[in-house]
Amino acid sequence: MISPLAYVDPSARLADNVTVHPFAYIDADVEIGPGTEIMPYASILRGTRMGANNKVYQCAVIGADPQDFRWKGEQTYCYIGDNNVIREHVIINRGITPERGTRIGNNVSIMAETHIGHDSHIVGRSVLGNGVKIAGDVVVDECVILSSGVILHENSRVGKWSLIKGGCRINGNVPPFVIIAHNPAVYFGVNAVVMRKHDFSEEDIDDIAKAYRHIYQSGTSVFNAVRRIEADLDDTEIRRTIVNFIHECSNKLVAVPKELEE
Repeated sequence: MISPLAYVDPSARLADNVTVHPFAYIDADVEIGPGTEIMPYASILRGTRMGANNKVYQCAVIGADPQDFRWKGEQTYCYIGDNNVIREHVIINRGITPERGTRIGNNVSIMAETHIGHDSHIVGRSVLGNGVKIAGDVVVDECVILSSGVILHENSRVGKWSLIKGGCRINGNVPPFVIIAHNPAVYFGVNAVVMRKHDFSEEDIDDIAKAYRHIYQSGTSVFNAVRRIEADLDDTEIRRTIVNFIHECSNKLVAVPKELEE
């Protein structure tokens, strides 16, 4: 299933049923799991470790050298999980240190012309729209939708089940279960439509809405909003997810005025 018109380095390790189309390029020090298909003119570069049942479309570049002056040519890695769709002209950079690496989980759809920078982590089960730009050291949790043209700046974090609308520029942390829209980015509500489709209960959605009213609509600091959430909501997995995210992000949330952060 490897075209004689493709280039596959002799040291690359490909499972028996990998398909490599004409004019694809597979570099040295690459591993590709079973059921994966590499379309024409796609490049899988050194340091890439790719799992099973992925499809990489034309002109995508996986494992490109990191675009960071701190990288001095060390051997670094890009890890791709299973069942991912990587569309045309996507670029995914490797990490800048051997210990970390860029990581794409399972069941991620990465649409055309998206760029994922060094050491970023897309946890899984997410959709990245056309032309999304993700800088280095970004974490996107599971079940996230990034609409076309979203920009995530370095060290941003996006919580699970959130939706960022097209063209938003994010320079901070997006908490779980919310919709973020406009520029400058603002809280636009709870991601209720998507969560209902995935069997979240109305009680869970109501609790999420209550929590974010305290954070975004009460006019108090994030510190006081968290105290109100803990007093107002039962100790459920939903509440813990929201509160833990805020604590882990040192209260630096997108769309909260700086004077209310502390």
